[in-house]
Amino acid sequence: MFISFEGIDGSGKSTQARLLAETLRQAGRTVILTREPGGSAGAEEIRSLVLEGDPDRWSAETELLLFTAARRDHLEKTIRPALARGEIVICDRFADSTRVFQGATRGDLRAKVDLLHAEMIGIEPDMTLLFDMDPAVGLKRAKGRQTSEERFEDFGLDFQEKCRAAFLALADAYDRFTVIDAARDMNVVAEDVASQVIARLETV
Repeated sequence: MFISFEGIDGSGKSTQARLLAETLRQAGRTVILTREPGGSAGAEEIRSLVLEGDPDRWSAETELLLFTAARRDHLEKTIRPALARGEIVICDRFADSTRVFQGATRGDLRAKVDLLHAEMIGIEPDMTLLFDMDPAVGLKRAKGRQTSEERFEDFGLDFQEKCRAAFLALADAYDRFTVIDAARDMNVVAEDVASQVIARLETV
């Protein structure tokens, strides 16, 4: 089963992905916890290119190509082999982030995003959890981490608000989405996530 975690920056999805992986492993499941951009050696090299530096370092079009290249390597080296072994793949971001960041907010490139995805990636997650919260709170959390990977956070609050709206629009469009209220206590969110995922796993 392929599960993706999506949401605005600072929504807690990375923490929740880790907690879910731990819960499923304790239940005897074999889990691969991975991330985008990244998740393979080549994709991790591209990650530093797109997440670090000045916000205007790349155009939205160039970002789309870089993210797709990273995703293709990730798919070949990590995701497909794990799924072929019958493992559960939990991925912190996948193609929906590209649909939002390059397709709807950084540029009006959704048609190009979908075309490249169809040609070069060709799969969607079985289940996508969208961690939804106030963009102002999320941005404050994200900036508080003080890492070198803050290029998208540096686009500011208006950008994060547009991202949230675009993510919610995707959730309305695709049945694989489950929206999670990420403003709650971390442990409450984790329990909600685990129950949603375990219920889904029991049906496959």
